[in-house]
Amino acid sequence: MSASLKDALRDRNPMLGTILTVASPEVAEVLAQVGFDWLFVDLEHGSLSLRDAQMAVQAVAGRCFTVVRVADATAENIKRVLDTGCDGIIVPHINSAADARRIVALAKYPPIGERSVGLGRAQGFGLNFSEYLNSANARIVIIVQIEHKDGVANVEQILAVPEIDAIFVGPYDLSGSMGLLGQVSHVNVSDAIEKVRRACKVARSPFGIFCSNGEQACGEIRMGAGMVAIGTDLLHMANSAQSVLEAARTPQSRQT
Repeated sequence: MSASLKDALRDRNPMLGTILTVASPEVAEVLAQVGFDWLFVDLEHGSLSLRDAQMAVQAVAGRCFTVVRVADATAENIKRVLDTGCDGIIVPHINSAADARRIVALAKYPPIGERSVGLGRAQGFGLNFSEYLNSANARIVIIVQIEHKDGVANVEQILAVPEIDAIFVGPYDLSGSMGLLGQVSHVNVSDAIEKVRRACKVARSPFGIFCSNGEQACGEIRMGAGMVAIGTDLLHMANSAQSVLEAARTPQSRQT
């Protein structure tokens, strides 16, 4: 495991993750133990609280990286999430360079940004205060989510904003902004995603995307994706349970 998520992204090896949606540090811990490189802790959708996110970060510390998707791009959400000690944030609905610059300002301490200083888990509850202040700007990863046609149109300008570490595409909301809600395989949606992918390649910035299964993830990695979120915790559980039940219910399993 690299010293930091920022280092791992610079190494250019594909990072395989999954989305955490349930308030269970045990689930987070198991996902880290089975080998996911990073967990996408989702505070935008679902019922997870800030405390749930921090407990997940604590449960997997040193085993895999944690990136928390904030509910929205407010100063309160960003600073409180970063104070959990996560490795970075994913910020949804970034549609312009101005949006991206604002996120950098909120996520970085002065002189780069305007993040306020407090005491939380990230600062060792005060025990590692100076060390954290001196290293946070260099270590914290900022991932902006492009999930609207306006963000696609402005992707080159977004990528040009200093301190943006990666782009993550949200295919479903993107399809909705194009009048094609849920049609993530539609040629127009695919073309929009390809535009983002090409822009990331030119800018040498990691490209990330959600995939519903491992086969889709393999395809994205072959096309250069650096961060892939494969499914969700509950989907993995459901798929595994269905597989076990199907195997147990085959005619051969009932023969004596």
